[in-house]
Amino acid sequence: MIHYNPQKRQLFRSLANIEGTSVRPPWAVSEYEFVSKCSSCNKCLDVCNESIIVLDSRLQPVIDFEKGECTFCGDCADVCESGAIDPLLNSLPWSHKVSFSDKCLSDNNSYCRSCGEVCGQEAIFFKLESGAIARPQLDLNLCNGCGACVSICPTKAIEIFVTSEEVA
Repeated sequence: MIHYNPQKRQLFRSLANIEGTSVRPPWAVSEYEFVSKCSSCNKCLDVCNESIIVLDSRLQPVIDFEKGECTFCGDCADVCESGAIDPLLNSLPWSHKVSFSDKCLSDNNSYCRSCGEVCGQEAIFFKLESGAIARPQLDLNLCNGCGACVSICPTKAIEIFVTSEEVA
């Protein structure tokens, strides 16, 4: 007879999340450390000027790019007393980047440049091609993963991903 243990299930869910499926606030420590250090005080939510920090299923902060972009103001790091967000560990806020799916309007022969227009880093550009709609191109070296392009995309074709540097 198999005995159901909700604590074990929660453990496996939290371990699965260590793979990097959540975007934590900028300058967050590794996912494993974050889950153990974050006190769920919600101070980072309260100070976020962009209101993009929300709570995940464990009631810990994650970034919701559907609400807007991260300006890397550092307010969340300033109020974090638990050490879960620590800008002193890394000068870069994170190593997230964006990717485009085949839901992009340009893949369906429709003109749209919304993502490029809001990219303050000019990491998204459009290469003109004869007889075709220009598809967005990404300069990974310029992309800071701020997420400005995510909420503006009418087809939700842009996703944030964790680069291999951060997973390591």
